[in-house]
Amino acid sequence: MDKFTTLTGIAAPMPLVNIDTDMIIPKQFLKTIQRSGLGVNLFDEMRYDRDGNEIPDFVLNQPAYRQAQIIVAGDNFGCGSSREHAPWALLDFGIRCVISTSFADIFFNNCFKNGILPIVLPQDAVDVLMEDARKGANARMTVDLENQTVTSSDGVVFSFEMDPFRKHCLLHGLDDIGLTMEKAPRIESFETQMAQARPWV
Repeated sequence: MDKFTTLTGIAAPMPLVNIDTDMIIPKQFLKTIQRSGLGVNLFDEMRYDRDGNEIPDFVLNQPAYRQAQIIVAGDNFGCGSSREHAPWALLDFGIRCVISTSFADIFFNNCFKNGILPIVLPQDAVDVLMEDARKGANARMTVDLENQTVTSSDGVVFSFEMDPFRKHCLLHGLDDIGLTMEKAPRIESFETQMAQARPWV
């Protein structure tokens, strides 16, 4: 998993509330178990018409936001069914951070396991960042995980709370497998001791 330290990038404004996982990645794209390749279908039913043509008004289809790495979203982002494909699709598109007033619990947890930083801020802070995102590609936000701050293009700084363990994992690029591998020497030592103590096992 890629480390998350400091990110400066374009933020796409998505003020809709209750953006669920089926909107993020519709059910017909859940057949794969590959984490890559889903970015093209991110927000598929909002990005494309029935003929597969881009819908120009959708924010990620607009030239200013095609390279967005941050989403500033409405309340309750990631609600709905518990599909890990949702953060996979976001990450494959290039999104590394989502800012909202609240997230669905399962989606929130899945983000950390896939190198995406979900940030919870109060409504007034999200409102300021939403307006900042509407300025387009020339307005770049900075997310500093070490100092737990989001800085708008105008230099307005907002602090956010972060669980220390999750922060550690993102800063060091540790998913569940990475955390296990950190304990590899202890696991090997235990296995050696068990093999000597119980050779019949």
